[in-house]
Amino acid sequence: MPEFIDDRGVVIVYDVYEPRAEPRGVVHLLHGVGDHAGRYAHVIDALTAAGFVVYADDHRGHGRTGMKQHGSAAKLGRLGSGGLRAALAAVDRMGRIIRTQRVGLPLILLGHSWGSFLAQMLINDDPRSCEGLILTGSGLRVFGGLNAGDLNARWRGPGANGMEWVSTDAEVSQGFVDDPLTSTEPLAKLFGPLDTLRLYGRPRKGLADDAGSDFPVLLMVGGDDPVGGPRSVHRLAKDYRERAGFHDVTTLVYPGARHEIFNDHSWPQSRADLIAWLERRYPAA
Repeated sequence: MPEFIDDRGVVIVYDVYEPRAEPRGVVHLLHGVGDHAGRYAHVIDALTAAGFVVYADDHRGHGRTGMKQHGSAAKLGRLGSGGLRAALAAVDRMGRIIRTQRVGLPLILLGHSWGSFLAQMLINDDPRSCEGLILTGSGLRVFGGLNAGDLNARWRGPGANGMEWVSTDAEVSQGFVDDPLTSTEPLAKLFGPLDTLRLYGRPRKGLADDAGSDFPVLLMVGGDDPVGGPRSVHRLAKDYRERAGFHDVTTLVYPGARHEIFNDHSWPQSRADLIAWLERRYPAA
């Protein structure tokens, strides 16, 4: 279980997963809020089987990092000193560690939900920090582009656990509730008003001038995702094309699936789509 110390002294825990064959690239997996990297084992298995090294860290305040940082599960999800900017800096540091350890391999960011917002912010800050971007459960980070209300409003009712919005699979939603390393508190409560506002922003104009117009972007979203949903993701795709100047932007919508397309009935198709997209753009040596 490797780790590093961020700029404010927080120990960041991460894992590295190796493919059996010669690697064709590296995927840096960024999990969502209240989440942790351990919930992505099946995604990691699919990626390593396709020939990709995977780095997956538990972000500041989350999972094993959060337990070391806070010493208690009661504070999981809270970012601590430095807040969102410190969390973003730690993810950026993880990327630089990957670059140092995997010289010559293309690096692809795969961000889910809050992790997708962090990935968007990293690309805005440094378009040369990676060679590809995959966002799931994402949306355009503007007012009206993201749901600031009750994400579970559509699924309220007797016996609801409050996390039905993540998946149509009851075992997945209940598993999130029961997981000792997750938090079900809403993002705004965990982060506070200032850091919640810092999440907003749009793809920067002219990103293609630095990253190249062929920089590949894959956006994947459930048709019933209450966070941003298809309309917001299509708006994000438009921004990546028209503001950023990227030509290779793909949007995939999975009808009936909710927020976690890799933990829903969409998984067989979303897995196949993810791997096919990667294999076309990052061929084996």
